[in-house]
Amino acid sequence: MSPPTGLSVWVTAARPKTLAAAFAPVLLGTVLAWEAGGFHEWAAACALTCAILIQVGTNYCNDYADFARGADTSERKGPLRVTQAAMVSERTIKTAAALVFALSFLIGLYLVNRGGWVILLIGLVAIAAGALYTAGRFPLGYLGLGDLFVLIFFGPVAVGGTYYVQTLEITPTIIVAGFAPGLLATAILVVNNVRDIEEDRKAGKKTLVVRFGRRFGIGLWVGCVVVAALLPLEIVVATGGQHTWAGATALILLPAMAVFHKLHTSTDPEVLNPLLGQTALLLLAHSIIFSVGWIL
Repeated sequence: MSPPTGLSVWVTAARPKTLAAAFAPVLLGTVLAWEAGGFHEWAAACALTCAILIQVGTNYCNDYADFARGADTSERKGPLRVTQAAMVSERTIKTAAALVFALSFLIGLYLVNRGGWVILLIGLVAIAAGALYTAGRFPLGYLGLGDLFVLIFFGPVAVGGTYYVQTLEITPTIIVAGFAPGLLATAILVVNNVRDIEEDRKAGKKTLVVRFGRRFGIGLWVGCVVVAALLPLEIVVATGGQHTWAGATALILLPAMAVFHKLHTSTDPEVLNPLLGQTALLLLAHSIIFSVGWIL
C-alpha cells in the first residue's frame, strides 16, 4: 500500500477505528437523556464533538510521545504511526495535538455555560489525562494506569457527562450503565497492549500486560467484554424489570468468541491488528443494542 499523503496523513494519525470509543458513550448518554425526556440537541452535538476531538488529540499526542520514548520503532507490529514513519515532524504533530485540544476546550465552553463548573473540571481533567497518557514526566500509559483512565473517562464520565449536560441531573443508574462502554473501550486498549507486549517491555512501557503477562491480558480482555455484555441485565434486575430489552447486549458474546479465539491462539500481528477494529465493533454493537433496548 502507498503511504498516506496530505489530509490522509492526519486521518491516519487520528486512528479512525479508535473513535468508536468516543462516539459510543455519547450515543448511550444521549439516548438515556432522550428516554428521560431531557434530550438537548445542541448539548448532545457539543458533547460528541468534544469527545471526538479529545480522542483525536490524545491519539496525536500518543503518536509523538511513543516515538520520542522509543516505544514506536522500525520493528513496530501495529498500524502505521506517522511520526515514526517520518511523515510528520515531532514539532508539527505536537502543535496539531495542542490545537485539537484547544478546539475541544473552546467548544466545551458551551457545555460549561450549561452545566457549570463541574463540566469545566471534567473537561480540563479529560484533556490533561489525554495529553499525559503517553507524554509528560509520569505518563499514565507507561505506569500501567492507562486501563483505569480509559475505563473511567470513556465510561461513566462520558456517559454521565453527556446525560448531565442535557438533563442537568444525574442518577446512579446512569453512572452504572456508563461502565459498560468503558469496559469495552478498555478491551480495545488491552488488544493493543497484548500485541505490543515485547516492544513495550523493551521501551519500559509498563502496561498491565507487561507487568502481569500475556495470559493476564487475555483474561482482562475476557473480563471486560463479559462484564460489559451482562451489566445491562444487572440494571434490568435492579430497576425491577424495566427496560428488559437492554439485556440483549449479551448477544455480543457470540461474535466476541471469535475475537477471543484469535487473541488467545495467535501472536501474529497480521492476525491481532484487525482485533482492534473488531473489538471496537463490539463496543458499537453493545451501545446500539443497549440504546434501542432501553427505549423499547
